[in-house]
Amino acid sequence: MADVGHGVIEAARGSGLLPPGGSVVVLVSGGPDSVCLLDVATRLAGARSVTALHVDHGLRPGEADTALCEDVCGQLGVNLIVEEVNGQEAHGNIQAWAREARYAAATQLAMDLDATIAAGHTASDQAETVLYRLAAAPGRRALLGMTPRSGRLIRPLLTVHRAATVEYCRGRSLPTVEDPSNATDAFARNRVRSGLIGALKEIHPGAEANVVATAQILRDEGVVLDSLVDGLIDGEAPHRSIQLSKLREQPAAIRRLVVQRLADEAAGSLAPGVARRADDIASLSDLGTAMLDVPGGVRAVAARGTLRFIRRAGLDS
Repeated sequence: MADVGHGVIEAARGSGLLPPGGSVVVLVSGGPDSVCLLDVATRLAGARSVTALHVDHGLRPGEADTALCEDVCGQLGVNLIVEEVNGQEAHGNIQAWAREARYAAATQLAMDLDATIAAGHTASDQAETVLYRLAAAPGRRALLGMTPRSGRLIRPLLTVHRAATVEYCRGRSLPTVEDPSNATDAFARNRVRSGLIGALKEIHPGAEANVVATAQILRDEGVVLDSLVDGLIDGEAPHRSIQLSKLREQPAAIRRLVVQRLADEAAGSLAPGVARRADDIASLSDLGTAMLDVPGGVRAVAARGTLRFIRRAGLDS
């Protein structure tokens, strides 16, 4: 356990996301990943800098999860906040609803405390995320996976595999509980975990690690590509533009990246699918004004040879 525990601590320390004294809200469900993260955050940032947040979605009977979180926080000397949300209000994808409720509560608490939000996503989660997104939608984004930091959200254990968090908790005598919904094939993410990851490991034992390493390589290369795209675009977001003549001069891959960036900025969020229309967009007329509605709720507008994007939803305002 000494080697495993040291490796987990050093991985989190190396991320630079849990500095000593840095105020952080740790999302705690009671599972090994979140309990491991809570202990690691306490050891690196200090117990006084850590606030644990447990969101009870009311989807599972009893209070075992909340009681376990209380025990762990008492053992570590960490303040615990429990938020209850009404599971009867859930609609659509139940996992997505629960995730949104959890992050909404965490965001409000983090703003009140001027803190970051730490989630216990691991390298195993990263591999599952990449494979799930790749299956669900084409494009480079699917292969980039989760980032170590996204706004207030940090993921200090993103290079640590799930097995290590389980062993870490055992070695530290930290109680944990497994969510029984993780074992059901009712959710697509679980099918990736139990079926696809297992099948890939039968092909090569390092499959999970290789997926994670590939995502990291692509994120590093993405920084270079993003810099290149920024150099081609004029103006300030969200009202940036590019000359159509310049867009047509670029290789097809760069054209796709440019139009996707402009579309995302106009939408104020991801506008999936726009890159696939890059050639159609580049073919808009240089004369007068030409428009093309594209996915993601945005419209490409070419006015006198200058391309920009606007939100379709805001056209009437």
